[in-house]
Amino acid sequence: MGIWALFLTVTGIFEATKSNLLKNAHIKYVSLSDDKEERTMVASSSFIINAVITVFFIVMIFLFSDWLSAWFNTGTELASMLKWFVPGLVLMVFFAHLEAVQQSHLDFKGGFAGHLIRQLTFFIILLIYKLLELPLSLTSLAMYQSLSIALGTVVIYLFSTRYLLYQFKASRHWIQKILSFGGYIFGSGMIANIFSNIDQIMTGKFLGRTSAVADYNVAARINVLVDIPSYAASEIMFPKASRASVDEGKEKVQYLFEKMVAVLLAFTVPTALFIIAFPKLLIYVVAGAGYATAAPILQIYMIAGIIRPLQNQAANLINSIGKPKLVFYVNAIFLAAFLLVNYLCLLQFGFYGAAIGTLITSMINFVVWYFIMKIEINLNLRNVLNYTLDTYKTIYKQVSTRLIKPRETLIK
Repeated sequence: MGIWALFLTVTGIFEATKSNLLKNAHIKYVSLSDDKEERTMVASSSFIINAVITVFFIVMIFLFSDWLSAWFNTGTELASMLKWFVPGLVLMVFFAHLEAVQQSHLDFKGGFAGHLIRQLTFFIILLIYKLLELPLSLTSLAMYQSLSIALGTVVIYLFSTRYLLYQFKASRHWIQKILSFGGYIFGSGMIANIFSNIDQIMTGKFLGRTSAVADYNVAARINVLVDIPSYAASEIMFPKASRASVDEGKEKVQYLFEKMVAVLLAFTVPTALFIIAFPKLLIYVVAGAGYATAAPILQIYMIAGIIRPLQNQAANLINSIGKPKLVFYVNAIFLAAFLLVNYLCLLQFGFYGAAIGTLITSMINFVVWYFIMKIEINLNLRNVLNYTLDTYKTIYKQVSTRLIKPRETLIK
């Protein structure tokens, strides 16, 4: 389980980082243009960069995966999995490109359907193995990941046909422009993704036990469930904030940010409090009783998770209004601080050190991002609180209306 977690960490960091470089630039430039030819050049240039970066990563796998596997104390299994996943990496070029095409037109149905089929296929395969009690190797898991990506790509392609012009017009100008805009976002994305996985990486390296990585991975998976609304909101807000910053000014951007954070907090806070109260229940459902030691890790993650919507949306919004360099420098400084704090906490607290280090740096990160947003868009936390309460009132009104009307009809 620990080796599987490390495999997902390595491949996940690559895909998420590449996505940060290309998807944001692709969405920004296509959503701001009404010229079909210009949109075609943006999409074609983005695809070229996507393919080149993937080829580079595949070369790195064949050159250095054996060393990486040994560094993580995983024998040869991690290297073998990465090599067997090469077809999946190639397929992700098309999957990620088609998803960006969809989102640049503010259409999220295809991305949802593609991800659903991709994950559902992988789940069904695992379920079949479980029910038939068949042995399942780690390399087989990597191959099935590729298969699930292939099916997801087919589905997202079917949803994307209305936006595809079947023309290829990559240009040096747009390649340079995408790299210029996306360069700092690429660096920020890489840092942010390392930041979000550093607890597992450092635990695997310094404690020397993949079983410890497995405990952290279980807690991280539940943690990601709480963050899903925030990631979804980022996908929606990026093109809207990009347009608003040009057409409607800072006041509209401030409103969009405060409203989005408020809506996210309305769902995140009660969810996080429930998980803090019943961590072992969630871990038992997700992973089984054997991972009970991950309960304190999950509780610490959830404390940090309460404030994470503001951090996630802040970086996304600063990118959308054309200041990716600022996000890059802030993330770089925090990654350095995070590495130091986590290392010291691992030495001081052992197994739970990485989780404690994550909480400490998350609190500092929140304070810094608050002041940045105060300067950039005049963020007002009182507005966020009021919008959060308004969200609860709206939910209550909607629920009560749906419950009361059928009752009144029944009485009549």
